[in-house]
Order: sequence, then C-alpha cells, then structure tokens
Amino acid sequence: MNLNLLLFGVYPYIAGTIFLVGSIIRYDREQYGWTSYSSQLLASRRYMMWASNLWHVGILMLFAGHFVGLLTPAFEWLGFNPIQHQWVASSAGITFGILAMIGGLMLLLRRMLNPQVRAAGRKSDLFILLWLIVTLLLGLVTQATTVPDLMAGNVANMEVLGGYLKGIATFQPHPAMLAGIPLIYKVHMFFGMTMFLLFPFTRLVHIWTVPFNYLIRPYEVVRAKQRSI
Repeated sequence: MNLNLLLFGVYPYIAGTIFLVGSIIRYDREQYGWTSYSSQLLASRRYMMWASNLWHVGILMLFAGHFVGLLTPAFEWLGFNPIQHQWVASSAGITFGILAMIGGLMLLLRRMLNPQVRAAGRKSDLFILLWLIVTLLLGLVTQATTVPDLMAGNVANMEVLGGYLKGIATFQPHPAMLAGIPLIYKVHMFFGMTMFLLFPFTRLVHIWTVPFNYLIRPYEVVRAKQRSI
C-alpha cells in the first residue's frame, strides 16, 4: 500500500469513524465532560466578544463554504460557471479565513499569557486550538496557488479536489486523482482530516449540542412575589 492510498484512501475513513463512534461513546460515558470548558469569565468581556465572535463566525463560515462549494452543486444551480464559482469561493475563504485567524490568535495569546486562563485550562485545549490555527493557516496558504491559477483561468486543481471529496463522501474514493495536486493542498487536507480524528477527545464535542433552541424557545416569565395583606 503506497502512502498516497493510505493517507487519502484509507485515513479519511479512519478519521471519520473515530469522529462518529468516538463522539457517541464519549456522550454515553462522559456526560459531565461534555462541555466547552469555557473560561470566558476569566477575561475582559470586550476582548472575548471580539476574539470569540471573529473565531466562531470565521470557522463556521469556512466549514459551510467547504461543504457547499466542494460537495454540492449549489453554485451550478445558481448559474455560476467554474471560474465564477472559484472566485466567490476564494474571496469568501480569504475573508473568513483572515477573520478566524485574527480571532484564533487573540484566543491563543489570551490562553498563553493570562495566568488565570492558563491555570484553568487543559493541555488538550491549547493543543486543539494550535492544531486548528495551523490548519487554518495552511488553508490560507493554498490561496497563493489558487488565486494565480484563477487569474490564468485555470480551475483544474479545484475541480480535482471537489471530485476527490465527492468520491470520499459517496464511498468511492479515488486517491490517485491527487497525484498531480500541489503538496500544500494535501497537507491542508491531512490536517483537516486529523481534526475530525481528534474531535471526540477534545472540547470540540460541544459543537454537537450547541443550544440553538435558545433562539426559538419562549421568553421566561419572571413575576415578583406579591406580599399577602
């Protein structure tokens, strides 16, 4: 088995299986550890507002963009040709990537320089934040290849990547497709896949139980106690 087949034909399914099965096992066995381990109370409210919002908005939009842009025909349905599709994807990726990077670095500096946060945190918290930031940085670096290709009217690499990921999603992997893809894309994908493998063992599990019901639940009515006469 060659390295390309192992990393891009087998490893995605190993990471995906650990991601799903590990999350289920942790939810079943470690209910009290199913938390974001937030240290927000230990920091400036304004600082955390900027850091957390930039980080979360950027990361969520990047994830949604990868899913929609690479795994669905949404842009084709909207009438975009491949060049237009990639210009929109690259512009959004750079914009939200920079926002997430600013927020991530703010969170990293706070975690490393604030003694209270450092004492309250765990090693895995710092590790997964660093891993996400490196993955994000690698994604931004890929634009140094993508944008010049786009300016030359070439979207071959992105079409290959989209085809490869669709093959993975439909259990028809074709890792040989990546033979001619620049190394930076492969490294970025490896870090991204490993993020899913690490997911069940870190604070990232709180993503599964984001309390979206807060947005639609009725207001809580509080009435003052009436004195009896």
